[in-house]
Amino acid sequence: MDESGGSGQPRSGTDGSAEPHAGPPTRATDPTPPDPHDNGTRPTSDRPAETTDADAAPEPDAEGDPAQGTTPPTEAGDTSTSAPTGDAPAVRPAEPPAPETAEPTDPADAAPQTAHPHTAHDRFQPPAGPAKPEGTPEHVTPDHGTSEHGAPDHHRTLAHSGTTPKNPPPQSPQPRGGLLMGRPFGVPVYVAPSWFLVAALITWVFGGQLDRVLPELGAARYLVSLFFAVAFYASVLVHELAHTVAALRFKLPVRRIQLQFFGGVSEIEKEAETPGREFVLAFVGPLLSLVLAGVFYLAMQPVEPGTVPGVLLAGLMISNLIVAAFNLLPGLPLDGGRMLRAVVWKITGKPMSGTIAAAWVGRALAVCVLIGLPLLTQSGALGSSAEDNVGMDTVMDALLAAILAAIIWTGAGNSLRMARLREHLPELRARTLTRRAVPVETDTPLSEALRRANDAGARALVVVDAEGTPLSLVREAAIVGVPEHRRPWVAVSGLAQDLTDGMRVSAELAGEDLLDALRATPATEYLVVEETGEIYGVLSAADVERAFVKAMARPS
Repeated sequence: MDESGGSGQPRSGTDGSAEPHAGPPTRATDPTPPDPHDNGTRPTSDRPAETTDADAAPEPDAEGDPAQGTTPPTEAGDTSTSAPTGDAPAVRPAEPPAPETAEPTDPADAAPQTAHPHTAHDRFQPPAGPAKPEGTPEHVTPDHGTSEHGAPDHHRTLAHSGTTPKNPPPQSPQPRGGLLMGRPFGVPVYVAPSWFLVAALITWVFGGQLDRVLPELGAARYLVSLFFAVAFYASVLVHELAHTVAALRFKLPVRRIQLQFFGGVSEIEKEAETPGREFVLAFVGPLLSLVLAGVFYLAMQPVEPGTVPGVLLAGLMISNLIVAAFNLLPGLPLDGGRMLRAVVWKITGKPMSGTIAAAWVGRALAVCVLIGLPLLTQSGALGSSAEDNVGMDTVMDALLAAILAAIIWTGAGNSLRMARLREHLPELRARTLTRRAVPVETDTPLSEALRRANDAGARALVVVDAEGTPLSLVREAAIVGVPEHRRPWVAVSGLAQDLTDGMRVSAELAGEDLLDALRATPATEYLVVEETGEIYGVLSAADVERAFVKAMARPS
């Protein structure tokens, strides 16, 4: 790419995006004006639009379109989930860039997390970038050089115009995670819609048990059962808060806590730096569940066993013991799996080795749950007689075992994928992903700026003042929206987005640091500068997205 210093002249640097595109670069003289509707959507087809009436194209607004922000992929943070049946913190990868407005989204929806599964599952959200519409060119600007590895980069030229989709559907805001219940320790707590389903299920099942123990309650037993469901999930919330407080103590940011179908999730945005902290972070959840079980046991002592308070306290004691025991099972994504990972990490010195060991133990555990739980129920080992466990009870036990096994198996696989992502994340380097850029002054016509860029083999334009100080970046999407016959009369300043402090990134950034910088200020392009302040080039969020997706797909 080209670096430009105070003189405003381009000088050689790295080449553009490291991802070459098939086919030779298209010439800047290709007379294929684009669709005039510039909606900020990135074109994705190499077929030029054929316009029947060039004069019908509207003149672009002198102010330019509002900058469209693109949330960069979130870093591969730790995603530990804690569930009522219990699991351990699990790391999940951050999501790749998805176009959105320049205003950053709520951090609770845009950051990578470490979730501590309290529900026997590891929350995993695969990178979800926007699908690009067919029939539009993928690149507007060219790179006539070679990639860092010597492979030629074939890109479309800046001057080549393509089609842009008309009237794209508005993007709905990202879900917040359910109903906001509060912000203990500054961390938002959400109740997912699925919680109401499991609350109804607990009310129905526990109500049937109350009918056997306290038949005099009648229909009121369902009110007691509903109270039990709420109290049980309150204890799950305490379990999650234990993970959250420990994470905050280790200066690990927590995105949110979510109560859902199989328990709770504490989404922690960073991974623990040492195996010792990883172990503590995972162990505090089951420890608090054991403490709660002890508290309910002590509260039972002065209470009559056959009363409503006695039955409720006994149920809460047993349920917290189950949560603690389940979470301590040594397989990812459970808390016990995180503890096993920390131990192997400590012994081998390699976090990846710990993840692999704990994930395969988790998969073996899933098979054991799938086969063993129904067998234990049928044998009467769980407290009920074998004669009673027939018919619908057998089907329900098998269904529950299948659901738990699927959650554990999926969570273990997600943990492996996230570990692989963390392993490849350092390959995302601003220096190798940056596009060449040429500096142009504010009153430079767009056609002249494109000619200079094509001559220099650049794929981006930086608007500078008379002293060569960068002022703004010409947006790629805005260039596509200007018909070729209008370009000599359109100044580049009218198509540029003003630079803010967050849109200047260092060429030395890489991995999580790079993703943090981009996520802090969502935009479509960023100015990359050297430590001396010289312009190194322009970094496109779309290029980062592609590199992120490739890193996810690459085997270890």
